[in-house]
Parts: sequence; C-alpha cells; structure tokens
Amino acid sequence: MRRARVHLAAGSAAARNKDLVWFFDLDNTLHDTSHKIFREINLGMTAAVMEALSIDEQEASLLRTQYWRKYGATLIGLVRHHAVDPHAFLHRSHDFDVAPLVRAESGLASKLRRLPGRKVLVTNAPLHYARAVLKHLKILQCFDGLWGVEQMRLHGHFRPKPSSAMMRHILAHEGVSPRRAVLVEDTVENLRGARRAGLRTVHVYHPGTPFGRGKSGRPNFVDLRVNCVSDLLLQKRPLRA
Repeated sequence: MRRARVHLAAGSAAARNKDLVWFFDLDNTLHDTSHKIFREINLGMTAAVMEALSIDEQEASLLRTQYWRKYGATLIGLVRHHAVDPHAFLHRSHDFDVAPLVRAESGLASKLRRLPGRKVLVTNAPLHYARAVLKHLKILQCFDGLWGVEQMRLHGHFRPKPSSAMMRHILAHEGVSPRRAVLVEDTVENLRGARRAGLRTVHVYHPGTPFGRGKSGRPNFVDLRVNCVSDLLLQKRPLRA
C-alpha cells in the first residue's frame, strides 16, 4: 500500500525522543467550526450530493444524514452505493474561502510549539480544506504529518474515524507505539475508537456545539477533558509517555 501520510517537515529533536506524539483533530478542536464554517460545510455537502446524484435539496439532505449516521461519513455511502468520485465530491463540498470564517484561540502556534512532542493532524475532512485552515491559523508548520479523509483507506475502502483499524494503521505509518500516542478530539465516538486502538485520549469539550450538546461527565475511555489547547499546557498532572 502507498505510504499515506503527508510529510511537512524533517524530523525534529522531539521526533527522536520519547515525548508523547499528539494526534489532533481539526474541526472544533483546533478552531471553532460552529462559529461560521459548520454552516458552509452543511451547505456545500448538500449541494455536492444534489449535483452528484441529480436530486433535490430535501432528498439530498435526508440522504447525507442517513449515510453519516450509518457509516460515520456521507462520503462512504455515496461511494459505496452510487460510485461517486470521492475527490470531486470532497472538493465540491468544501469549495469555499475559509479566511473570513475561521475563529480560534489566540497564540495557537506558540501554544502548540510549547507542547512537547510531535504533532500529527488526523481529520475526517478533506486535505485541501485542512491545509487551508492550518495555513490561515499559521500553524501548518507545527505538524509533522497530515491525514485527511482521502488517506483513510484500508483494503481499498474508506475507514475514517472512529475506525480503530484505521488508527492502528496511522500509528504504524507514523512509527508510534499506542502507549506514546494521544488523540485530541471533540467527538466522543472518535475517542472511543482511539482508545480501542490503545491511545490515550483528550476530549475537547464545547457544550454549545452540535457534538457537545446534551453530553455531561467524562466517559471512562477519556483520560482528560479540556476546553481548548491552552488547557493542555495548564494541567497539573499532564499526560506523559
């Protein structure tokens, strides 16, 4: 199988020591998707389904929700049942300028650099969108590797988060033992999948966002619960390798 990760920089001293390796989600983890971007993604996804299948807005909205609930990603259902071109769909569904829409905590690049260890992005979003957001936030160079949904294939099939098998695949390609790996993520089911693969887990909790509403307490597969990256630097008992 083709090596899947996207390299951004040569190995650093942190990559050669025994620090933790941080696997970061993107949306509602490194930036506030619910501020403006979530609406654009919803509109773009529905429009992309309409165009790909030549159906109306109501049917497209119902179908994408159905596939998302069944497979964890609308894309999987469209490829499996309609032979939709995944790359064309991903570009159409995320075809917007992120610059006026992104909101994130201040000094994010500095905070990520202060967190000891390598950082790798693992997102169910398309790679071109992830790059655009990271560039706008000036944190692209903080990451040694990027994994977008296009890279999340096993045996020819898309297997994005929360797939434990996919997370083990990513760990193997990154050369990281599960006991040295941490997933930082806002979606609880993705954290559950990571724990099954042996990773430690950090839940970025946003009570006002779609994935945070109605949830309370810390599940037993979550090691730490924070509200932002800053909280990772303030832990009195930080996670250690």
